[in-house]
Amino acid sequence: MQDEAAHIFVVDDDRRLADLLCRYLTNAGYVAMPAYDAADARAKLASFAFDLVVLDIMMPGENGLVLGEELAGLEDGPPVLLITALDQPEDRVKGLSTGVEDYIAKPFDPKELLLRIERTLRRREPGGGRPEAAAARGPERLALGPFEFEMATGLLWQAGERVVLTPQEQRLLRYLAGRLGEEIGRDDLAEALGEDMTWRAVDVQVARLRKKLEVDPRNPIWLQTVRGVGYRLAGRPIP
Repeated sequence: MQDEAAHIFVVDDDRRLADLLCRYLTNAGYVAMPAYDAADARAKLASFAFDLVVLDIMMPGENGLVLGEELAGLEDGPPVLLITALDQPEDRVKGLSTGVEDYIAKPFDPKELLLRIERTLRRREPGGGRPEAAAARGPERLALGPFEFEMATGLLWQAGERVVLTPQEQRLLRYLAGRLGEEIGRDDLAEALGEDMTWRAVDVQVARLRKKLEVDPRNPIWLQTVRGVGYRLAGRPIP
């Protein structure tokens, strides 16, 4: 835990569950606030700043996937942890493909949710998480065609304009840049991106990142596929 308690936003149309989770998180040392649908969540997001959002997918009206993808696309938006009653592999991939940080299926042990929240918050701290440790070996700045990537900040620039990356896209790029030119297996990338990542989810994150890096994502120049292995990032260090 950080010295200053992190603010957690719990969004679930099951009022009883949302309130119970808020009480549990408060007892664990966090500051927690509930919302009971997407409209309620949007109103509170406009007035309060949160360090992490716990977001249910299956809600009446606007579902959590839409709101989660929007939050994940914000430059300085809070990380999003999706919760849902759906637990098929395709549902998990669909959730992670929106760019959210993590995914947990109902029913779940509140202790597991707490561990995932702690892990996600640690990743957001400077130097937190395994990918950042690997990234420290890479160049300080990296040129990828018209793009420039800053290792320390994780920021991607094109002609002076910042390219918005989701937390997972940023983590993926930092890890690849930290092993520039190396063939990296999907297992390594899955471990770097999260303990519960599947190969399919890794492929989804790579596809999302390619859309921002490549002129033709189907014929990538910078984020290359290595058949039978995984991926490799091509580029050159900037002196």
